Amino acid sequence: MNESGMVVVGAGEAGVRAALELRSLGWDGEITLIGNEGLLPYERPKLSKELLIAVEEPSLAAVVSEAQLAEERIDWVSGDAVRRIDREGHRVELASGREIPYMRLLLATGAKPRKLEIAGDGAGDLIYLRRYEDAVRLRESLRNGSRVVVIGGGFIGLEVAASAIQRGCAVTLLEAGRRLLARGVPEAIAKVVEQEHRKQGVRIVTGASLERIDKGAGEFKLRLADGTVIPCDIVIAGIGAVPETALAEKSGLDIDNGIRVNEKLQTSDSNIFAAGDCCSFPHVLFGNHRIRLEAWRNAVDQGMHAAGNMLGSEKPYGVVPWFWSDQYDLTLQVAGFTDRAVTIVERNMGEEGQIYFHLNEEGTVVAVSGIGSGGSLAKHIRIGEMLVEKQAKPAAEALADHTVRLKQLMR
Repeated sequence: MNESGMVVVGAGEAGVRAALELRSLGWDGEITLIGNEGLLPYERPKLSKELLIAVEEPSLAAVVSEAQLAEERIDWVSGDAVRRIDREGHRVELASGREIPYMRLLLATGAKPRKLEIAGDGAGDLIYLRRYEDAVRLRESLRNGSRVVVIGGGFIGLEVAASAIQRGCAVTLLEAGRRLLARGVPEAIAKVVEQEHRKQGVRIVTGASLERIDKGAGEFKLRLADGTVIPCDIVIAGIGAVPETALAEKSGLDIDNGIRVNEKLQTSDSNIFAAGDCCSFPHVLFGNHRIRLEAWRNAVDQGMHAAGNMLGSEKPYGVVPWFWSDQYDLTLQVAGFTDRAVTIVERNMGEEGQIYFHLNEEGTVVAVSGIGSGGSLAKHIRIGEMLVEKQAKPAAEALADHTVRLKQLMR
């Protein structure tokens, strides 16, 4: 059995960061990075924003260049998929027939769009945004005056709606829930986002029960349960994502809302690790509560962390979750777990925006969230993130008082 190399399956953010970190940490053996897209690894957050609204022809926002991969002696396998993991023989078999041995293997297979199950002959022509080619196709469709329907009031749906408005489209957004951004974002922030979208011209329908999507005579027709019919030219579905676990399942690894890993990001096979959107893990800061995160920074952090543990560091992963979204001129950020809070304390920052501290039963800061256009928002969220990390219990009155410096509450 040849166990000479480290193999990373998935050339997204987590996979690339892991490969680079392996070299940075001193691994001098072989590193193979396998991606099934025939493109350089690229940044996905830009797909729903910058790429769609760019005036000039879009270009790939690469995470790493071919020159850097070559300089770091990383064997980049492009446009080939892993069809099988031979766990006993410690090798992966590619669709091309190539076999690559591994000493340690990282699965960074990401997630795929959740498909909308709906009646009607138009369901097969919905646009789902996950890959670069999806964004290019969507950008070409978003012409001035086009009638666009976005299904889903989460981050992707809202970012696409904002981009479509900026492209001169008429946009209707349908959300099945009672409000936008129901996952992980407090209602006060969701209301600010909704108001801004309505101000910009987005028609928002919450509590929307979609019954069918038909297509004919060059347009779609979406029928709601209340009898409303919405004609449009383009339908975009952004109703979440599901972890890409097919390869792991086929290989007999444990699955639990993603590839199940322990606190060291190790799967049920001690030689195989997983990182990023594809895995669920116990978070050491929150009572080992098992979670799965779909966020850019989590992919970066977990990829790098997994690299260290692949080399034997055996450190538990406990980074505070953080994510952001740009909505027109507003930026919202959330760090921590808002769903574990019982109390919310608001700090009004005036024109810069609002910050919310989320406290549990014991008064511990378990999350911080904020929205605004001021440049200092990120700084305040970062300090709040440190309060979450330290499991601090500052007085609620101090958190609410904008004249009290947040750094003073770190003591």
